Amino acid sequence: MGALSDLRVLDLTQVLAGPYCTMLLADMGADVVKIERPGGDLIRSNPPYLETDDEPYGGYFQSVNRGKRSLELDFGDEADREAFLSLVERADVVVENFKAGTMERFDLGYERLRERNPSLVYSSIRGFGDPRTGETHRQGQPSFDLIAQALGGVMEITGPEDGPPTKVGPGVGDLFTAALNAVGILAAVHHRERTGEGQYVDTAMYDAMLSLCERTIYQYSYDGHAPTRRGNSHPTLFPYDAFEAADGHVVIAAFSDGHWRTLCETMDRPDLAADYPDAASRRGARDALRAAIADWTRDRETSAVVDALDGRVPVAPVQNTADVFEDPHVAAREMLATVDQPGTDERVTIAGSPIKMTETDPRPRGRAPLLDEHRDEILETAGSESEDGRRAGSDD
Repeated sequence: MGALSDLRVLDLTQVLAGPYCTMLLADMGADVVKIERPGGDLIRSNPPYLETDDEPYGGYFQSVNRGKRSLELDFGDEADREAFLSLVERADVVVENFKAGTMERFDLGYERLRERNPSLVYSSIRGFGDPRTGETHRQGQPSFDLIAQALGGVMEITGPEDGPPTKVGPGVGDLFTAALNAVGILAAVHHRERTGEGQYVDTAMYDAMLSLCERTIYQYSYDGHAPTRRGNSHPTLFPYDAFEAADGHVVIAAFSDGHWRTLCETMDRPDLAADYPDAASRRGARDALRAAIADWTRDRETSAVVDALDGRVPVAPVQNTADVFEDPHVAAREMLATVDQPGTDERVTIAGSPIKMTETDPRPRGRAPLLDEHRDEILETAGSESEDGRRAGSDD
């Protein structure tokens, strides 16, 4: 059993932020019912695919919707709205990532759902948050990862010093927001267990990116200078950077005095340790010191650099995904999971759960669902529970 095996989640989300949030809950055992618009989640058709005559969905959808059940509903249809409300009555959590006001247009906003289930935890992920938790002029505007990274300051501090603002590779605007939203949901569930009170949980992508850039906030407050791009280096720590090797790149984080001395000894440069014994002196001479370290790494293979420093100085090769697949650490930590791919006889690999627990270990609990795959079991269960509830409340 998962830690959240008693939690019922109605997942109205699509694309990435919302599905990743509910995926985290599903990995921990929650029963997540993915309620999809007519035609399904917009990313069902996104590549990559496997060869098949009838491709039900690609890798994008598979990755963040594993372990969920699917029900297709049209909120423009009165019967489907009522079916949804019947599910709400027995749900613990509803999660959606529509623009502000969308659910209200169908008379399915938080206040309406709360009438049917006063203990409901209702959670939204939006680009700019919900008016209930703080109204701004941006609400109602569409937002994606790129927009959130741009507004929140991530792009301004990412990329080469002499290059343009650069998006971080992973969709952190979606993924970090999703993780924060999952934390908020679990906090609200915990509060409900103590008080019986449900509530609204709201996480904005813009807000999440500002939180992710926490360092830039205090830096600007302390010195009045808006931080900008520094490539792979760190504004206050040195050396903390990537260096070219003969066959790739390595990163070295030797900013403590002890690690610095060990690095200099390994490089056969005791003079550098003597001339730059503390952090302030190293920061002041970072360009010259960076060049000295680069001279040492440039003619050595990454494995040689790592072997020379491993266990004594924080060091690592810069790996690509093929390297990650071969890393024994990844296998030992069960960070690559395999699931079935419908329409084929093959199994595909998705990222495992980084949350590890000794008694209720989170894990992907099966493949992503086909569209409307679980309609009968979801609606039949809701109907039988409604009947049981009526019988329990009867005077007969």
